Amino acid sequence: MIKVLFDLKKEYYLNSLIPLYEAMKADPNYEIKFHIGKDAKRFLGIFLLPQKNNIKKRLQKLGLQVTNQTRGFDLVICGDVLKHPQRYGNVTRVHIDHGVGTKTLRIRNLKKQSDYHYHVFLEGQYWYDYIKSLGWETIADFYLTGMPKLDPLFWDDYYNNDTLIKKLGIDKNKKTVLFAPSYKPSCIKQVQSKITDLLPKHNLIIKLHPYSWNGKYAPHSQHRFYEKLATQYSEVFLIDKEEYDIYPYLALADTLISDTSSVINEFLALGKHGIIYVLPTSKLKHSDGMNSLSIDPKDWLAGAFPKMYKPDDLISAVQKALNPTYKMKKKLEYYRDYFFTGLDGKSSQRVKAKIDEMMREKFNAGTK
Repeated sequence: MIKVLFDLKKEYYLNSLIPLYEAMKADPNYEIKFHIGKDAKRFLGIFLLPQKNNIKKRLQKLGLQVTNQTRGFDLVICGDVLKHPQRYGNVTRVHIDHGVGTKTLRIRNLKKQSDYHYHVFLEGQYWYDYIKSLGWETIADFYLTGMPKLDPLFWDDYYNNDTLIKKLGIDKNKKTVLFAPSYKPSCIKQVQSKITDLLPKHNLIIKLHPYSWNGKYAPHSQHRFYEKLATQYSEVFLIDKEEYDIYPYLALADTLISDTSSVINEFLALGKHGIIYVLPTSKLKHSDGMNSLSIDPKDWLAGAFPKMYKPDDLISAVQKALNPTYKMKKKLEYYRDYFFTGLDGKSSQRVKAKIDEMMREKFNAGTK
């Protein structure tokens, strides 16, 4: 029996890990448990309150086994690098990032932990090329398998638009715009000044980043404006803060507005045209001087996704995205093929096949 630990540093990483968990759960050779981080939220603007017990209850309700142990496992699977890698012992480490965007934090974190070997599964050629451009292709073993997180988007009837339309009470005769900004840098404040211009012509779904709710990394003002907006307009639908799965809404939306969030690439994977808000603070750098984004937002998906540079660009950008030209469609196809490998709902199976191979080699080496 191969003992596997899924390490859940943040609760919202769960969606990126569940498809692989489901694939491995069906194999009797794997015994699987989950380990939870503190995932704190800020209370009264001062105190950080760990959410570990609440998360544990939610995972157990899903039928997942939770443990406080980090040692004694053959394999650990994580949605980001391990916070304290030494606590896990001499274990095989599998890294499946929780996002598929252009933020460089995932590769930067891997470089910082280059003394601990990871097997890293990438969504497509773009990210490997970027890693190679840094000269970092040897800091881990990299595999182009596609991202398990994306698999449900390509499973037949897994996300049912008709059911969701009925649940939300959306007018199916109107086009639906999904606003899903990041928490930092974020276009939340810029867009809020004009967002009501979309009404009543369009349905507006708002899905905020988990950090926009808990007050630890972003102010509570990020969610308060949109909570009020949802009570004022029948066309506005604010997704609950504990609903982390944005994919049903990506599948439903006709277009998307975001900034530096990975949902932009996830919308690209669906073959739909979104809108990128180019923030004046987009060229952020990490403390070591590394760019925080692998692509300048003004160049990201250029020619396929319309750009916003100021709030007044909102309506024209939405109209362009909803009515793409032939050139925009061809550009989108090019980017989709470059950013993603195997958009077929089988990435988790490919990752598992590689893990199976790795574990056979590990145990065979141990018996010699």
